[in-house]
Amino acid sequence: MTQATQTQTTPGLAPTFTHLVSKEGGVKYPLKALHVCEETFSPLEVAYDYDAIRAQVSRETIEAGPNSIWRYKAFLPVNSENPIDVGTGMTPLVKSTRLARRLGLNNLYIKNDAVNMPTLSFKDRVVSVALTRAKELGFTTVSCASTGNLANSTAAIAAHAGLDCCVFIPSDLEAGKVLGTLIYNPTVMAVKGNYDQVNRLCCEVGNTYGWGFVNINLRPYYSEGSKTLGFEVAEQLGWKLPDHVVAPLASGSLYTKIYKGFQEFIKTGLVEDKAVRFSGAQAEGCSPIASAFKEGRDFVTPVKPNTIAKSIAIGNPADGYYALDIARKTNGNIESVTDAEIVEGIKLLAETEGIFTETAGGTTVAVLKKLVEAGKIDPDETTVVYITGNGLKTQEAVQEYIGQPLTIEPKLDSFERALERSRTLDRLDWQQVLV
Repeated sequence: MTQATQTQTTPGLAPTFTHLVSKEGGVKYPLKALHVCEETFSPLEVAYDYDAIRAQVSRETIEAGPNSIWRYKAFLPVNSENPIDVGTGMTPLVKSTRLARRLGLNNLYIKNDAVNMPTLSFKDRVVSVALTRAKELGFTTVSCASTGNLANSTAAIAAHAGLDCCVFIPSDLEAGKVLGTLIYNPTVMAVKGNYDQVNRLCCEVGNTYGWGFVNINLRPYYSEGSKTLGFEVAEQLGWKLPDHVVAPLASGSLYTKIYKGFQEFIKTGLVEDKAVRFSGAQAEGCSPIASAFKEGRDFVTPVKPNTIAKSIAIGNPADGYYALDIARKTNGNIESVTDAEIVEGIKLLAETEGIFTETAGGTTVAVLKKLVEAGKIDPDETTVVYITGNGLKTQEAVQEYIGQPLTIEPKLDSFERALERSRTLDRLDWQQVLV
């Protein structure tokens, strides 16, 4: 594993990203592996030349592009003419019927990144961008601090790209996520601590070894991959923006970048400007942003996570302040739900739409339900709920709350007795619901 030399590759056609800029104060930085402004201590993000983008893209050129996130390459911070493309993106936007009817909504859509390639979560988007940029900057070893999904993505895409990989995870992660990382044969460090402790260790490792940490020194590039969730929804809705989105909140980055993606499509004339309400979802056991929203604060107080929703259990969210700002200025909401409600959210989405999501998705569906019941979503709004990961990764969360198979003999009468028993149980369940 070697230290990177931070040199930029020769660009192909007209690069559209120009520099890094601090989110507070507008201080400019070169396009290197930097993530915090030395003057304001605020995050850095990528700045673009939108006139150059407008000259390069149209609805037609995007539609003619690859069936992946790279159809939006002009909006992403990479120079390479051959970015890492493992089929990430262009996941289904499902028009909901049964879930919508259950909740009393008329125009509900599900953006389903539970089937994203290659590791079944939205993290494949951000990692594809980050590792493409890492190679351009000369890194040969890549890493991350992860609650599971990011480790899966970083390990898989690093393997595809031929990069050395060492990832850091909390030692109490779900078995499916640990296995889903180890299979790609990276070095895996299971740290005895929560995500925030893992992240602090990774900052030290990054500074000492000079590796490319996708969500630390490469974070400005990495986070831009989340914009593609906004781009795809707008394109899949017929080049229109929705009225309302509901998305999970962990660090807050995904939420803010979907917003940025919508704004960039407006700036470049690809969609008409309109107000889109942004609502966010957190688990009560780790809800620093939701608490700040409810209490009217413009700052986020760190918390110690204690929830089954480990993939969004970030107690000190880096973009929490910016998520609060977006929710408030768009007339959205940020809500939290209990672990029991999260499990019910997972089950509700599965039994109505046939989509098995992990705990982050269960949180988002449960918050969607809560907002509807509170009258905070208009039934006629075009509402998009973002499902960011696959339920096969967090089977432990629901294992105790679903039924068991009916074991029978290979005989017709055995089958018929079991069938009658199952129907009786179903009737009893419905009677309990009615009561």
